[in-house]
Amino acid sequence: MSSNGNQLRTALRSPENILITAPLIEVSGLSKKYGPDVAALDNIHLTVERGEWLAVMGPSGSGKSTLLNILGCLDRPTTGEVRIAGTDISRLSKQELNRFRAEQAGFIFQQFHLIPYLTALENVLLAQYFHSLTDYDQALGMLSRVGLAHRAHHLPSQLSGGEQQRVAIARALINQPSLLLADEPTGNLDAANELIVMKLLEDLHAEGNTIIMVTHDPTVARSADRTITLEHGRISQEVPFSFEEQRVFDEVLSQIWVMEEDRLPPLTERVLNPGAGSWANGCNLPVSGVGKVLPLMKEIGLLRSERPVLEMTERGRLRAASVIRRHRLAERLFADTFQMRDEQELESNACTFEHILSPEVTERICMFLNHPQHCPHGSPIPPGPCCSTAS
Repeated sequence: MSSNGNQLRTALRSPENILITAPLIEVSGLSKKYGPDVAALDNIHLTVERGEWLAVMGPSGSGKSTLLNILGCLDRPTTGEVRIAGTDISRLSKQELNRFRAEQAGFIFQQFHLIPYLTALENVLLAQYFHSLTDYDQALGMLSRVGLAHRAHHLPSQLSGGEQQRVAIARALINQPSLLLADEPTGNLDAANELIVMKLLEDLHAEGNTIIMVTHDPTVARSADRTITLEHGRISQEVPFSFEEQRVFDEVLSQIWVMEEDRLPPLTERVLNPGAGSWANGCNLPVSGVGKVLPLMKEIGLLRSERPVLEMTERGRLRAASVIRRHRLAERLFADTFQMRDEQELESNACTFEHILSPEVTERICMFLNHPQHCPHGSPIPPGPCCSTAS
């Protein structure tokens, strides 16, 4: 193996790249009491994976906002352990907690909380100021990301509610936090602006951002990977998608992508019978489970139609691009750096990596490989955030 290959292997095994598999948040025995009789949270146990979108639901007073405040380092637990990116935040001093919050968390609130006498751009710059140094171009670029570059010099009073919330999202993202916390992000918006904000969140999720969102709206919660319900400070219900279901989601979406590339109509029958025709299932899709998940994929907004032709939504297409990108970058990594020539071994390793690579490691691999545009078989690699920066 080349010296470059040895360097990359070492980098991927380094402690910081435990990001590949380690959860971002680990909560154990979390309780929060106000006085002797009021328990806002009672013995919460929770794990949130990197890149996961978790929705938190429950009636008023159930502890939703308290949980969000503790995870965002705005409050402290009375008892229990809360680990974020490997750090037990319950042991940090006030100064350390403030710094950790500035570096790790981005907040989106129902009430926007924009400074009324600052422009949209200045509100975003303010978040940078409390984190490090301000960067005008970067802040303007973030407003452009949420479609508001043309409103950069407007005051909040001159913006609609949806525009104010998009400024708040830009502010939350400007310091590239590992965790995005959203408290009823669509609660004050009309239907049209709710769609715009949810599309932004879906795009961020497809890029691998970790999102914890409090909402009272089951339709909004359905966009998440998993939903927990709080009652009287305890988790009373959890509706997760298993890893196996998530893998089937990814495989179905990636096979639709490949069929479209090959100019084959993405017929449901081709997914249910992968040996049919000229198309084959490369990652051993568990066909027996596909028929059950297709209606679910439509329900949660990954598919627009499930029969007779599979049609992805924009959210589904973003997720498919992310899976295809990880798979083909892994193929390039093993072929170019590790000199892997056996086709079956190459495909097997790529199929494994497409499900476990974190966004951070994916971007590092892409930069290490100098932003390749094609996999070893000549298929295009969808570009990622690092490619935009490089260009």
